[in-house]
Amino acid sequence: MDLKDIKAVIDLMKKNSVSEFEMEREGFKIRLKRSGGGGAYEEGAQVAYIPQPLALPSPAAGLAAAPAPAPVPVSSGLEIKSPMIGTFYRSPSPEAASYVDVGSEVGPDTVVCIIEAMKVMNEIKAEVKGVITEILIDNAKPVEFGQPMFRVRPT
Repeated sequence: MDLKDIKAVIDLMKKNSVSEFEMEREGFKIRLKRSGGGGAYEEGAQVAYIPQPLALPSPAAGLAAAPAPAPVPVSSGLEIKSPMIGTFYRSPSPEAASYVDVGSEVGPDTVVCIIEAMKVMNEIKAEVKGVITEILIDNAKPVEFGQPMFRVRPT
C-alpha cells in the first residue's frame, strides 16, 4: 500500500464518517483512527509497518517436503478494484437490470456497480475504457478495499 492509497482511505473515512479503519496484508498492517469530536482526522493517528515473522521449516520438514503448487495463470487485462469496504450490488435495485454484464463495453464514466457502505449507496465508475471479460464478485456479497471486482480487456 503506498501513500496515495492511504490518502484515498483517509478521504473515504472522512466522506463516509468512518471513525476507525484497520487492514493487514502480507507483512503490512495499518490502523487509522479519527477523533470522535468534530469529525476531523486525528492529527496523531499512527501508521505502522509491522513485519510479520517468517515461518521457517523445521530440519525434518525438508526430508518429506511436498512439491510446490503449480502457479496460477494470471489473466491479462485491467481490473476494476473496489475503492472501499462495503456490499457489492450489480444493479441499482433488485428489479433493475445489471449495470454491466460480460461483454459490455465501458468507458471511464460508465457506472459498473454500487457499493453500499454505512447505508450510503456509492456508484462506482469503470475509470477505464474496454470490454468487461469477467465479473469477480457475486451480487450482494461483501467487498474489501482494493479487491478486484471486474476484469476488463482494454480497447
